[in-house]
Amino acid sequence: MGRGAGAPAVWCAALALAAGLIAGPVEGQTYAALPSPATVGKVETSGAARPVAAWLSFCDRYAGECDVSPSEPTSISLTPKTWRTLNAVNRQVNGSIKAKTDMDHWGVVDRWDLPDDGYGDCEDYQLLKRKILAEKHGIPRRAMRMTVVIDEQGEGHAVLMVRTDEGDLILDNKRNGILGWRQTGYVFVKREGQDSREWVSLGDRSGPVATANR
Repeated sequence: MGRGAGAPAVWCAALALAAGLIAGPVEGQTYAALPSPATVGKVETSGAARPVAAWLSFCDRYAGECDVSPSEPTSISLTPKTWRTLNAVNRQVNGSIKAKTDMDHWGVVDRWDLPDDGYGDCEDYQLLKRKILAEKHGIPRRAMRMTVVIDEQGEGHAVLMVRTDEGDLILDNKRNGILGWRQTGYVFVKREGQDSREWVSLGDRSGPVATANR
């Protein structure tokens, strides 16, 4: 992501933590126990937010990836099967994409895209996870929201928020384990809205206007 006036430096710390491509939940694979609502909770919104410019450009190229259907639920039931699926896809994508900055990849500071060539940065990982979860596993896109945060280094970062009846879970290219939003240590800035292509603020803190990459 790029940098706006007064915004912190923004850089995606893309880590390929798992080796190989996993097609889905693996028989015998163990994951952390299902989280409880007490440890997860839901992120509160606080009004409208300016969309990320590179996201708008992405939506022009891939309209179906950004369209919001009001017929879909805004959250999903977090069953053991769904939990295994989320974990497997998070590992699958983290292990199959090689980190590359947008400048090195595309010659621009910030570009959101599907990493079809096997290279990408933080938002590209999350866009692919959402596509796989929606198209291969039937999880409604409306319950999966691209989200901008400020990470533990004070830098802009993009994650995928999956909204469930147990609370808001975070899929991240920095780790294979899925955490509740409170457990990440991130400052949550804004995410896609659930009724249109507009974005919503997740607090009063102003954040990066774009996400950078590495």
